[in-house]
Amino acid sequence: MTATPPPFPHAGQVPVGRIPVLDVQPTVDGGRFPAKSVVDEVFPVTATVFREGHDAVGATAVLTDPDGRQTRWAMQCLNPGLDHWATHVHATAPGVWSLSVEGWSDPYGTWEHAARVKIGAGVDAELMLAEGSLVLRRAARGALDGTSAPVTGAAPPAASREEVAAVLTDAAVALEDATVEPTERLAAATSPEVHAALAVHPLRDLVSPSPPTALWVERELALAGAWYEFFPRSEGARVDPATGLWVSGTFASAAERLPAVAAMGFDVVYLTPVHPIGSTFRKGPNNSLDAGEHDPGSPYAIGAAEGGHDALHPDLGTWEDFDAFLARARELGLEVALDLALQCAPDHPWVTEHPEWFTQRADGSIAYAENPPKKYQDIYPLNFDNDPAGLSAEIRRVVQVWLDHGIRAFRVDNPHTKPVEFWQWVIQDVAREHPETLWLAEAFTKPAMMHTLAKVGFQQSYTYYAWRHTKDELTEYCQELAGPAAAYMRPSFWPTTHDILTPFMQHGGVHAHRLRAALAATLVPTYGIYAGYEHCEAVPRPGAEEHIDNEKYQYVDRQWELDPGPGGWEALDQQAHEALVAARAAAGVTDRPDLSGFLALLNRFRADHPALAWLRNLHFHPTDHHEVIAFSKRRVVTGPDGDPTDDVVLVVANLNPHTTVEATVHWDLGALGLEPGTTFAAHDVVTGDTWDWSDAVYVRLGVDAEPVHLVELVR
Repeated sequence: MTATPPPFPHAGQVPVGRIPVLDVQPTVDGGRFPAKSVVDEVFPVTATVFREGHDAVGATAVLTDPDGRQTRWAMQCLNPGLDHWATHVHATAPGVWSLSVEGWSDPYGTWEHAARVKIGAGVDAELMLAEGSLVLRRAARGALDGTSAPVTGAAPPAASREEVAAVLTDAAVALEDATVEPTERLAAATSPEVHAALAVHPLRDLVSPSPPTALWVERELALAGAWYEFFPRSEGARVDPATGLWVSGTFASAAERLPAVAAMGFDVVYLTPVHPIGSTFRKGPNNSLDAGEHDPGSPYAIGAAEGGHDALHPDLGTWEDFDAFLARARELGLEVALDLALQCAPDHPWVTEHPEWFTQRADGSIAYAENPPKKYQDIYPLNFDNDPAGLSAEIRRVVQVWLDHGIRAFRVDNPHTKPVEFWQWVIQDVAREHPETLWLAEAFTKPAMMHTLAKVGFQQSYTYYAWRHTKDELTEYCQELAGPAAAYMRPSFWPTTHDILTPFMQHGGVHAHRLRAALAATLVPTYGIYAGYEHCEAVPRPGAEEHIDNEKYQYVDRQWELDPGPGGWEALDQQAHEALVAARAAAGVTDRPDLSGFLALLNRFRADHPALAWLRNLHFHPTDHHEVIAFSKRRVVTGPDGDPTDDVVLVVANLNPHTTVEATVHWDLGALGLEPGTTFAAHDVVTGDTWDWSDAVYVRLGVDAEPVHLVELVR
């Protein structure tokens, strides 16, 4: 009796395929979440591909665009013993793509290996040549009739089907010419021209694709951008000389600050909350509990009689004023990001209309927010457990209000205190109509939550950068971010925020501010600066890692009009210089730092070098000093003449803002696209100097020099 074979494969198993294709990367949690990319970002695709026996195999990465069009990319076997295949690909338009890897049997590769062995040994030479002719003619027919799919990234890239077929047919004819020695005929059929033709149109048998996984391709700002944060009410805030009371800045006065932000080269201006502020338990200066009658309170205590998250604070202006602010930003090439802070003041309309959306304590009161030792008595957190559908729908309605006014970027306050499934739903729902919308997660929390928020949809995430200062800390952390995590999590580096002022920044002075801004702007593609950084504001509130006189609780007038501007003092003519000096002296402002020119330099450096717009191309280089860090970024770009060229930047920094150090940097020339022993011209955009560098370079950085070299490699 013959046994009935079991189902193949067994129930619950994914078919392995005739040619096994395993461990395809980038894949996020086995394909549960989409991998991420932006338009034209080159990223690696890897897989393990093999087969039984000794026949040759090949592998091809396949990208399928939202309209179903496929592009194939040749893969190379990096380690034959481990069957590890890799290539680099890129998507050319935004949308939801899919990625897979095809494994296939390679008849030509199998024949070539056997033919070289046998003909070299004088065994079955004519038979091997005849079999090779059949293989090549079959490959030529496949190229000509379109049954073999063209492969991108192969040479010659512009070869037509007819040209490929002609090369392969000529090689087959050469194999059939019995008047020529077998070794010469074999050489004709294995020439570089034949290999190049088969790279474009390979002969593929038993093609076995891996299951497709999603690839979410977005606009470039999702990966690379320079953000500038300010409180709208502080921009233009002044003390009324008649009353001695502060007068709030408005959208109109805040718009007057936008040209300076744009001139410094920033891409995004991020506004803290612009909604009505509650009066119950309103915070006073420096987070005190005794707010005065005229204290403005924290803009994060959202909600009052004038409305909640869908309303504007009346001091800031009307909806027409808000729309005019957005229009002015667009004129200057700036995108506006809005703070989405999902919490309520006790006066928020939701508190009385929907008490089920909050946590009730045993005494009947509503629990206020705490982040021990911090207490936020003026804020009620939302509770999604009692009415998740109703609360989620209301928040989605609120988001739509801002979308309708043109907001396409949200900085989300404390997203880790809301259900992850809510964020997954709302981000995807918004993306149906507005896929260009960006979400930045302000989640300084445990890694699992930070990574999961990125996986479910947040394009960008705040990071631990503010607390990573040593060479080992920065190297390890950035290698993590630029490694496998880069497939779904895009870091945003901020040296300080309105909530964070680390001891390093408190005590590091101007050098610390220059250093940390330069590292943030070059280690990762997206970074941010909080207003006041130009003046190196670094005095902490006692007992807290926050600025004293924090503008979360009060108005601030930074007297921007008394700054020389993004070009610095050297950009002013003599008359303007003298006038500004006199104005500063009259206002009592005589000796404060101004880093606006340095920030403008950083952003010009970023704009001039496409290599800095990518994350995964970060490469660290050894130095012989524990406080000197060196890294590079390299990207092949197409020049004006259409020819590819390398864009290479190098950064060397002294991580100690209090001393000067000397060190030797050992550049990995291969990572820079240079041959061993090459000497190259290195232009430092900070000092303006150009040096002849090689694989070992002496540097001197510190308090009596610049803390950082920002170098462009001159070809």
